[in-house]
Amino acid sequence: MIQLSDHFNYRRLLRFTLPSIVMLVFTSIYGVVDGFFVSNFVGKTPFAALNFIMPFLMILGCVGFMFGTGGGALIAKTIGEGSRERANQIFSMLVCVSIVSGIILTLTGMVLIRPIAVVLGAQGQLLEDSVSYGRIILMAIPAYILQYEFQCLFVTAEKPKLGLGVTVAAGFTNIILDALFVAVFSWGLEGAAAATALSQCVGGILPLIYFGRPNSSLLRFTKIRFDGKALLKSCTNGSSELMSNISMSLVGMLYNVQLLKYAGEDGVAAYGVLMYLNLVFQAVFIGYSVGTAPVISYHDGAQNFSELRGLLKKSLILILIFALIMFGGAELSARPLSVIFVGYDEQLLKITLRAFLIYSFSFLFSGFSIFGSSFFTALNDGLVSALISFLRTLVFQILAVLILPLIWGLDGIWLSVVAAEMLAIVVTFLFLMGNRKKYHY
Repeated sequence: MIQLSDHFNYRRLLRFTLPSIVMLVFTSIYGVVDGFFVSNFVGKTPFAALNFIMPFLMILGCVGFMFGTGGGALIAKTIGEGSRERANQIFSMLVCVSIVSGIILTLTGMVLIRPIAVVLGAQGQLLEDSVSYGRIILMAIPAYILQYEFQCLFVTAEKPKLGLGVTVAAGFTNIILDALFVAVFSWGLEGAAAATALSQCVGGILPLIYFGRPNSSLLRFTKIRFDGKALLKSCTNGSSELMSNISMSLVGMLYNVQLLKYAGEDGVAAYGVLMYLNLVFQAVFIGYSVGTAPVISYHDGAQNFSELRGLLKKSLILILIFALIMFGGAELSARPLSVIFVGYDEQLLKITLRAFLIYSFSFLFSGFSIFGSSFFTALNDGLVSALISFLRTLVFQILAVLILPLIWGLDGIWLSVVAAEMLAIVVTFLFLMGNRKKYHY
């Protein structure tokens, strides 16, 4: 079994991070299944509605990434310092706080979903479909938060394969129920929402059962003691991941507003297809970053700086390889993937294919910034990590999506993410170079 304290060569690094990569890719793929069934069995407007309201739902669920990445970094560092009992206390407290947060966010979301959809420009059937889909998903927000949190914490517990198993179980639940509820029972958009909500319950509740029993991992539930300092540290550590997810969702809303203006519902539907591609491909970078984070945190806590330097160098090389593979894969798969989702509408297919070919250039750059932000989170430097995420996912994206369409119209919207990722990679390397002496990597 690979342990956090091991020396990591390329082979061991890939073996340790592969379950996290597959786990997040699989999570993204089963999210894509909703879109496939809704688009092909329910219709274009419900498909646009699903993608229209999804950024709002993701904002509420991304609290799980904050607790998972930020708390995971603190827990791994605490284990590296030799304080196993305190690590379990922090772990137990964070899970409890996550459940309470999920309940509060569910209630808040129920109240806000319709007015927010109206403010963003939804009208008529698009509005009604967005609200009906969203309200069903909101009921599973506590489980959704736990699912994302445990995806990170299974790695910290040295059980990435078990985390993958839980994700696969949740994924197959969603796929089977989507086929049953939408294709067989014809329950429409509500059926797709119910399938997703139930699958999130599987992904969130199974880990609770595992960690609540005696187990062979580094972590298990213990008596809860509130530790305000540890909670604050976890939140600040994970603030970059929270900011990244909130920013992406806010930008997604802005994209939808711009697309309604430049291309109507067809533009929103095409953007939805791109987001599915983006979720799957970015999951490779995020999964790798989640997988390496506890290793980086452990060696930082143990002050093993030579291993830290090696991890950074190897990671940048691996991310470059991933980026080239995914760019090539996106360009080659643009037409078949577009046909799978929107092949029934020639005009929509044309818009989607054009968007695909432009948008895929972003995969050449995005992985470096995602890893850079995660690297500083793992070093417990939440400020630098948050700055990278804030600039990458919010500032650069908003500027690009507001300015570039004025020059290139609809193509400017698809180019916006490429321009933002190019700027973000420059900022990331400046931070990496500027903090070398501070962290001895």
